[in-house]
Amino acid sequence: MSAEHRAPRETRAAYPRLVPLTTRWGDNDVYGHVNNVVYYAFFDTAVNGILVEAGALDIARSPVIGLVVETGCRYFASVAFPDRITAGVRVAHLGRTSVRYEIAIFRDDDGEAAAQGHFVHVYVDRETRRPAPLPERLRAVLTELAADTPPVP
Repeated sequence: MSAEHRAPRETRAAYPRLVPLTTRWGDNDVYGHVNNVVYYAFFDTAVNGILVEAGALDIARSPVIGLVVETGCRYFASVAFPDRITAGVRVAHLGRTSVRYEIAIFRDDDGEAAAQGHFVHVYVDRETRRPAPLPERLRAVLTELAADTPPVP
């Protein structure tokens, strides 16, 4: 992809929720930085942590669950253990049964993202795995994460 089509590095101010995360020794690969697949775990941890904390998701019992149907990430700078990281989280699109999350990973006190990506959850009935409307509590929490909401530390 040419430079003129590449999304610019985002800043912390672009995300309504900032979630501190921890790098672990095992996150580093043989090249001395956090392996690319670990970023997806950071994304999942940040989003699901917000939902659980807000009472919008009970991992074991919620009748409606989110399944990832699309994901992607762009890398701008390396992160390595023992860096402190923060995930910026926002909702870019909220549908009837789906949501697109955008997440950025910030290293230490850096103002610009080391990586930024997205994933799309389609919410389904836990038993039938058929698309299901977002429950009211979940929709309320996701609305607070809309891209135009001011940041909350």
